[in-house]
Formats: sequence, structure tokens, C-alpha cells
Amino acid sequence: MSLSESALPFDDIRNLVAQMPGPDEAAVAAVRARDAELTKPAGSLGKLEEIAEWLAAWSGKAPPKITRPLVAIFATNHGIADKGVSAFPQSVTRQMLENFAAGGAAINQICIANDLGLKVFDLAIDMPTPSIDDEDALDEPNCAATMAYGMEAVAGGTDLLCLGEMGIGNTTIAAAVFNGLFGGTAADWVGPGTGVDDAGLERKRVAVEKAVARLGSAANDPLEVLRKVGGREIAAMAGAILAARLQRTPVIVDGFVTTAAAAVLYKMDPGALDHCLFGHVSAE
Repeated sequence: MSLSESALPFDDIRNLVAQMPGPDEAAVAAVRARDAELTKPAGSLGKLEEIAEWLAAWSGKAPPKITRPLVAIFATNHGIADKGVSAFPQSVTRQMLENFAAGGAAINQICIANDLGLKVFDLAIDMPTPSIDDEDALDEPNCAATMAYGMEAVAGGTDLLCLGEMGIGNTTIAAAVFNGLFGGTAADWVGPGTGVDDAGLERKRVAVEKAVARLGSAANDPLEVLRKVGGREIAAMAGAILAARLQRTPVIVDGFVTTAAAAVLYKMDPGALDHCLFGHVSAE
């Protein structure tokens, strides 16, 4: 994998997606052979056995080992939050980052309890992207550069990447990305997020509807959907998932917003997420 210091043009990103490696079938076979020798009924460990094979397939290690797991949280703000689509103001994003830094968030305790690395990335929180119902979130150079930043974020040698995000209003952004990628109506994709009331939910639906209506023919290009109605954290996470695949690092995806980042790659190549497990199924 080669990353330039300048922004990756979308064509370069498409080329990287085309170069994604497949699973290591020899490692999977070795795990299955070892499993057959263990003193237990075949298949008695259920999903755990499937996860062991998945880890072997995408790490190339048999038996699989996880020694350097990393939780990476990408945070930013969105102009759409000013349209009343969230129960909380944008200032909460900064407050949460300060809480992460102070060790006071739930994820801090999970990482301490399980000996996981934790990195939090501030993606220009104090400069929210434009409101996507009125204009594009990012231009192509900035979107590509943010994806490249996400790719570099996992360059430290982790062997399991767990992705998360923080950004007030970003369930609206994620709903717009999903709606743009997969169709349907805005109402099919919006939900209450972190507790928005009925009036806020309607504002959210209208915002997504207006944003997706602006896409036009760009809806046929997943990267254009990302840059027009996405956000920096979604672009960075998409880049991180892609880099992990190229580096043979398994990924755990968390929740609705993180899945929106994964969905961009899925629409580019349905096999792009074979190295991912989804650790959280939210109400949306």
C-alpha cells in the first residue's frame, strides 16, 4: 500500500479497493484442522469457532492471536446540527473529547479492563462541515485527504481495529449516506438517534430528504455520496477500513454511523467488508 502526503484522488482510492487481498484460506484450513483435534464436540463453541476462523482468514495467522488491539475513535462536527436534528448542541462533541482525554468515558473503562489501545482523532471539530441539506459536506480533495488520514491512523501495527465515532448530528449524516447509497425514502433511514423528540425527528427526515435530493446522478458513485452528504469522521473511518484490509487487519465495526462508513466501501465492492465483524446493532 502506498500513501502520498497529498490528498488521494478518488481514482487512487478506487484502485486501492480493486487491490484488496482475499482471505488466507491456508490459515483457515489450519484452524479447522486444529479444532478437529480438540477434546470437545464438533461445533460446540458456536460463534467463537467462526470468529477464530475469521481472524485466521484476515490476519493470516493460525492459530490467530491478538496482541495489539486498537480502538480508534474519529470525531468531528456537522453544520446540519444547527437545523435542530439533534437533542444536543455541537459543543457536546468537544466535551466528549475532553472526557475521553480525562479517562471518564465508558470506552476508557472498556479499554482499561480489556487491555486495549485507545486513540481519539479530532477531525477539525471547531470547523463543522457545511449543512448537507444546502451544500456539499466536502470537496473531492478534502474528502480524499480525510480518507488518507484515516488510512494513516492505522499504520502503527495494530492486529485488530475497533472503530467508533463521536459527532453531534451524525446519525442524520449517516442516514443521508445510507439513503443515498441504497435508496428508499428518508423516513426509511432516520431514527431518534440520542433521544430527539418527534419534532426533531421530522426535521431530521426533511434534512435527509433535501440532502439526498441534491445528489442527482452522483448517487451512482459511492465516493461522491460520501463527499456530498457524509462527514469527516465517516470518510476517515472508510479510509481506516480500507487500510486495514490492505494490511490484513481484522476490523470490528460499531453501530449505525460507523456502518455508514463501511457501506461506502460495500457499494464499491460487496466483498470489501469480508474482513469486518459488526459488533453493535443499533435501533436505526
